[in-house]
Amino acid sequence: MTAEYADYTTGEPVVDAKAPEGPVNERWDTRRFEAKLVNPANRRKHTVIVVGTGLAGGSAGATLAEQGYHVVQFCYQDSPRRAHSIAAQGGINAAKNYRNDGDSIHRLFYDTVKGGDFRARESNVHRLAQISVEIIDQCVAQGVPFAREYGGLLDTRSFGGVQVSRTFYARGQTGQQLLLGAYQALSRQIAAGNIEMHPRTEMLDLIVVDGRARGIVARDLITGRIDTYFADAVVLASGGYGNVFYLSTNAMNSNATAIWRAHRRGAYFANPCFTQIHPTCIPRTGEHQSKLTLMSESLRNDGRIWVPKAKGDQRPANEIPEDERDYYLERIYPSFGNLVPRDIASRAAKNVCDEGRGVGPGGQNQRGGAEGSSVEGGGGRREGVYLDFADAIRRMGRKAVEAKYGNLFDMYQRITDEDPYEVPMRIYPAVHYTMGGLWVDYDLHTTIPGLFAIGEANFSDHGANRLGASALMQGLADGYFVLPSTINDYLARNPHHEKVSAEHPVVQEVLAETEDRLSLLLAVDGDRTPDSFHRELGELMWEFCGMARTETGLRKALERIPQIREEFWRRIKVPGTGEEFNQSLEKANRVVDYLELAELMCLDALHRAESCGGHFREESQTPDGEAERKDEEFSYAAAWEFTATGDAPVLHKEDLVFEYVHPTQRSYA
Repeated sequence: MTAEYADYTTGEPVVDAKAPEGPVNERWDTRRFEAKLVNPANRRKHTVIVVGTGLAGGSAGATLAEQGYHVVQFCYQDSPRRAHSIAAQGGINAAKNYRNDGDSIHRLFYDTVKGGDFRARESNVHRLAQISVEIIDQCVAQGVPFAREYGGLLDTRSFGGVQVSRTFYARGQTGQQLLLGAYQALSRQIAAGNIEMHPRTEMLDLIVVDGRARGIVARDLITGRIDTYFADAVVLASGGYGNVFYLSTNAMNSNATAIWRAHRRGAYFANPCFTQIHPTCIPRTGEHQSKLTLMSESLRNDGRIWVPKAKGDQRPANEIPEDERDYYLERIYPSFGNLVPRDIASRAAKNVCDEGRGVGPGGQNQRGGAEGSSVEGGGGRREGVYLDFADAIRRMGRKAVEAKYGNLFDMYQRITDEDPYEVPMRIYPAVHYTMGGLWVDYDLHTTIPGLFAIGEANFSDHGANRLGASALMQGLADGYFVLPSTINDYLARNPHHEKVSAEHPVVQEVLAETEDRLSLLLAVDGDRTPDSFHRELGELMWEFCGMARTETGLRKALERIPQIREEFWRRIKVPGTGEEFNQSLEKANRVVDYLELAELMCLDALHRAESCGGHFREESQTPDGEAERKDEEFSYAAAWEFTATGDAPVLHKEDLVFEYVHPTQRSYA
């Protein structure tokens, strides 16, 4: 670790000035009324760039175009409908209270603040809970085929961290069905000429002119052509940065380039160490893997999680008697059982595997722990716990289980060649989601005027841990409802009288920087692939900035990352040219950004010497091993300002104020 990078400075506090005063349940209505509007006839004169076509980007593009704006939209996939949102399985939360089981907007608000371990803004979370009920109506009107009960009403189920059934679902394909709903709205606007769609095109940098976001630099992934695009506002809906770990449940091409390049141009990056490890993923099987597969959290409704009581018990699951099994979540957390929040379920799985009670083949070489921790690494350590449906099949019958989870069971069997109807599934935690992201205010506006970040690209709603089925809720809330109101206010208050052209000196400078970076990657002509560097970085991050972290381990990572970065620029090998389809060049450019982002993640984790949600510092835990917050010192969002590669960033703190949900030690027992 360079002394320069470790010695960060603390700048002026950052303040969300857009959230109105007054009762929390009135703030969104107040903000919408106070926001200035753009006359429908004038909207045609404005252009908005939207980067990404997942649930947040797709819904935002469709809604803005429906309002009358000219939208220029980008995705690196061959079709907008292949955005990674399509992989979401389990469901979407909404406080409809159809089950009459005590749910309400306030309860969803409370559960989300508590589930995030009191590290999220109350104003944003309450707005999300309010809008949740509107999202379901919107999607039903689009024809999204949510599951229904026998009588025809929409069905719901439970997810982790709650004691009500508020999760609406479409079997195990909820993300796909919601995305198709947004995609059909998007397609309508493309056909009408209101959206100019650029598939297979990747944003490589942000253009900031006179302090305002006015466009992007993007590369056609088929031809290699690099172009500039201009607008009155830019919206980033490019997702999270979980692939910095190399192995994650994210799509292989999911990347952090759009948000990281915006960060380098002046957008603060908030809480980068808040990453979510999902407890129900198919365990890693060897060095050959390049990604991991999620098994929906909805399976925890009926599946029971257990390990053998005895260490090193390698008998097949069906040969282990009931009295020799430890249903550890039900034992430790009797009130919530298998439906505790993700961070708690993940750490509990790691703990029993650390004790030598894991199941299945041996795990990966790295520990997912931290230097100086109590974790037993490598060797015969088995990484897996059982997710058993035997009780559910006896209680409900196989046909009922097939109806609820059939496609998930089929997917598991195709990947593992094991029949989950006959033997328990094996699961283990894996990187899944990132709660950190670009800092935004109540309007989803970053610290760069004219640049907005929505969905997983921002940090706004989930604190230190996201509850299951809330990502789809946030993406659609931001895209369908929040951004279309708040971007009007910005455009009405900031008319751009002069258009930006490709000849502008700033545009030429950003374009030249992008071209030079790609040319340098091609020119090194070393002996290591981008994938080898990505894997090395990912293993380092998983070991020292994964499920458990310590000061010793984080300092070791911060020392090693600059060395990997220096070696990268000496030894990277990118064959081919930049004027063609070149996936090695795409990957190498993304790894450049991961090598900088990883450093900030470790610094953020080092500076936050507390445990909260998905950020677990082994030095800060309760006597029974739970996360121990330090509210007096760390009840703030950490918004980092970029200075230069390898140089110390500047920390800006946004104090978190809790008027309605008062911080307590989270208890799910």
